[in-house]
Amino acid sequence: MAIPLIEPPRAERLPPWIRVRPPHGPVYPEVRELLDGLGLGTVCREARCPNLSECWSAGAATLMLLGTECTRRCGFCAVTTHWPRGVVDRTEPARVAEAVRRWGLRYVVLTQVCRDDLPDGGASVLAETVSRIRESSPETLVELLIGDLGGTREALELLWSSPPDVLAHNLETVRTLSPGVRDPRAGYDRSLGVLASARRTGPPRLVTKSSIMLGLGEDQVELETAFGDLRGAGVDLLTLGQYLRPSQVHLAVQRYVPPEEFERLRGRALAHGFAGVEAGPLVRSSYRAEQLYRQAFAAREA
Repeated sequence: MAIPLIEPPRAERLPPWIRVRPPHGPVYPEVRELLDGLGLGTVCREARCPNLSECWSAGAATLMLLGTECTRRCGFCAVTTHWPRGVVDRTEPARVAEAVRRWGLRYVVLTQVCRDDLPDGGASVLAETVSRIRESSPETLVELLIGDLGGTREALELLWSSPPDVLAHNLETVRTLSPGVRDPRAGYDRSLGVLASARRTGPPRLVTKSSIMLGLGEDQVELETAFGDLRGAGVDLLTLGQYLRPSQVHLAVQRYVPPEEFERLRGRALAHGFAGVEAGPLVRSSYRAEQLYRQAFAAREA
């Protein structure tokens, strides 16, 4: 079901529980200088994440691999769409590993733009990047947030040559809304298939993770179904956050979900059996990623 691009009044104000703070603190400029100096992109900037201030001020950022331009055009996403014709910067994995080493990170989140112009969707570059980090920063935990890699098992299995600690892939929304929210090349069932395949073919200690945006028109029954579908695919961790419209050309927000409802939904998700759930208006896929991972690890060890 497609979601109409309803133009809200220009004077529309965000609800009082959504407050995005400007960048601040002594660590923020150091993070910015390091990333700019190595020519690295971040999803924090490209997707206009509302938590950029909090995360960068704490010395954390989500690094974007395979460039900063995506071959897909999802209705919710601010990342620039472009067809790179197979061009890949082969120096990127080494530069990412150098950033992680100089940053001294205990935990790093890597994500990617979708690269439908590459036969493996960019999986070989992702695997090389993780491998380089393992070599230069062996104590660092790595979370890899991937696209669907074209939905092929062969592309996904390329990642197991140097597997991450956490393999994340976002469902994004409920089944009925997926066709109108995501690029036509994506799909609800394809995403579930990627997650289930990661659980089935990945290493035994691999933690899997997904994310859903709220406020696009979903209802409680559809969310409960999505929770069950994700658990059926073996997903360990879940994040729930409010969709915020990046610009007037993107999908309109249908509803702002209050914090108390996020908390209730967190409880419902945990009841489905997830090892850890982060839920809140400004929660995004990689928000407090290390804490969430350690919850999953503790649950497995218990």
